[in-house]
Amino acid sequence: MKVTLSALDTSESSFTPLVVIELAQDVKEETKEWLKNRIISKKKDGGAQLLFRPLLNKYEKETLENQNLYLVGASRIRLLLGAEAVGLVKECNDDAMRAFTYGTRQNFKGFHENNDDFLTMAECQFIIKHELENLRAKDENMIPGYPQAKLYPGKSLLRRLLTSGIVVQVFPLHDSEALKKLEDAWYTRLALKYQPIDSIRGYFGETIALYFGFLEYFTFALIPMAVIGLPYYLFVWEDYDKYVIFASFNLIWSTVILEVWKRGCASMTYRWGTLVMKRQFEEPRPGFHGVLGVNSVTGREEPLYSSYKRQLRIYLVSLPFVCICLYFSLYVMMIYFDMETWALALHDSSESEWTSILLYVPSIIYAIVIEIMNRLYRYAAEFLTSWENHRLESAYQNHLVLKVLVFNFLNCFASLFYIAFVLKDMKLLRQSLATLLITSQILNQIVESLLPYWLQRKHGVRVRRKVQALKADVDTTLYEQVILEKEMGTYLGTFDDYLELFLQFGYVSLFSCVYPLAAAFAVLNNFTEVNSDALKMCRVFKRPFAEPSANIGVWQLAFETMSVISVVTNCALIGMSPQVNALFPESKTDLILIVVAVEHALLALKFILAFAIPDKPRHIQMKLARLEFESLEALKQQKKLPAMLGGRKRVEVRQRQQGAQDGAVQQDLGRLHYEGVAGTSLGVEEPRSGRGAVVLLPGKVSRAENDATWPL
Repeated sequence: MKVTLSALDTSESSFTPLVVIELAQDVKEETKEWLKNRIISKKKDGGAQLLFRPLLNKYEKETLENQNLYLVGASRIRLLLGAEAVGLVKECNDDAMRAFTYGTRQNFKGFHENNDDFLTMAECQFIIKHELENLRAKDENMIPGYPQAKLYPGKSLLRRLLTSGIVVQVFPLHDSEALKKLEDAWYTRLALKYQPIDSIRGYFGETIALYFGFLEYFTFALIPMAVIGLPYYLFVWEDYDKYVIFASFNLIWSTVILEVWKRGCASMTYRWGTLVMKRQFEEPRPGFHGVLGVNSVTGREEPLYSSYKRQLRIYLVSLPFVCICLYFSLYVMMIYFDMETWALALHDSSESEWTSILLYVPSIIYAIVIEIMNRLYRYAAEFLTSWENHRLESAYQNHLVLKVLVFNFLNCFASLFYIAFVLKDMKLLRQSLATLLITSQILNQIVESLLPYWLQRKHGVRVRRKVQALKADVDTTLYEQVILEKEMGTYLGTFDDYLELFLQFGYVSLFSCVYPLAAAFAVLNNFTEVNSDALKMCRVFKRPFAEPSANIGVWQLAFETMSVISVVTNCALIGMSPQVNALFPESKTDLILIVVAVEHALLALKFILAFAIPDKPRHIQMKLARLEFESLEALKQQKKLPAMLGGRKRVEVRQRQQGAQDGAVQQDLGRLHYEGVAGTSLGVEEPRSGRGAVVLLPGKVSRAENDATWPL
């Protein structure tokens, strides 16, 4: 039996709401009707073929306050077809990971016709987001009712609605029952245990699960450093020559943990399917603007912006601004040293308990100022990067990360480098490092989790009182949930969370031979960080849309760069120690040459270790090689397709093998339609005779084996 999208019901009055769309209060009725029709229309008519209804029906609008909120969902078959469209990868019955296709759905583990748990709720919401974002203008030149909101063929309607202020926000709903189960297994019971990473991935998606996986891994990786550093701190504080062993261990440790993380990350993402998930063509980011033209790659109309103009903005505006901010950061640092000098002079003149405490005040004030400057600079960096007008979201993120990392590195560590290599005051270095590390950890816990949670709880109480005061005769459970969630803050991604870990890694690794206790404080902080971040995700912010990820991205390179810098820093600090200097009383040149030689040897050892430890475990490499072989075989089958005859050409391909090869062929054929080949859509239709055959037709897409048809 063939299932077609044309037959799917898009007018169901009752369905499980997955996504909420909030419109502006003054949106015109013709705009609402047009948007509704585009969302529920059939694919062949340019719609998304999703389920759509207002949050409140006609009777409820008379009882409750109308908020211009709309619910979006999809039927089970529609979600399965959408899973194929976005290229979700699932585990097959033969334990291999393959791109899901509706035609071979019975070959996938856990699939049953009456099983609603085959796709996680996060995957379902990701599919709906994908379909909404791929609603594109056809022959419209403006949004109905808003002539100033211009459209052109191929323009994403949702992005235009968001930039025009017609759509306020689009967000996925929480599942109260699933969220409660996740919280019970995650953070409500304070105990030393592993996090339910797979459950986090099922609820929030791969990107957030990878962050919590990395946070957990990094925390446990810090424990050996903390255990070894504690006796060094207690017993051999001033014996710098003994720190050579500790610093050498630190350098090897920083390399090994990053390489081992790559292997663990590969195993996780292969199990989740994102390691083998094919990358889709990246669309222009919502804020990108320019002169309307034709993209030479896609052949579609879209805004074009000269890369020459972008480079001018980067080098003539952004770069000077960043340099000015760096100079200002150094100026603030010098003020901090003036405060340190004043506090030390006061303590020397009248030694007392109060002046001893006063010695830590400049460092505490400076740590608070650093956090404030980092956050202010972040806003400026986001504005500048947006103004540079990058076409792709990946390019925008890379430029933003570079700006923020450079400033944060200088702002947080410049004073420590100055104390270590200019003032050469190891006691002050230990004091400043401890104060900066502990103060920044406390501030981050308060600002990122505790304060937002307190504010959100106060808001929740107000909303519940308001709903109860309405004395409505209708069930307000869903209404109350949507109103609560729409007012929650928006989670802006894992950028700030990774940045916090990056700076913590710097505090631990850069000056380990001076303050070995840093790792112990980092471990204590991270045990609470896991719970506070979990609370933040579950109760403070809106549920974010899932985003497939195969690794932690540019942050892997950032951590590796920090570990290289730590080699140079620790070698220089050891070379400056009195014990090492005593070995070369006459010639400082010999000392410098020895230190440089040791530093180069350690760097060589570091890169040898990185090369010797494979990024992927052997069994993952074998499975990926097998998938590559199947893809090559599938391409060979495609090349055997004879030339199409006339305008309505039909080609029948009989596959001798079912299963893996059949799935690979269907995956590639389906992708040809969605990404387009030479401006032509290819389709697949089940032949009338035989099973497992594939027929190519222009303009229609379907799958073999009692498959679904996508009318276009």
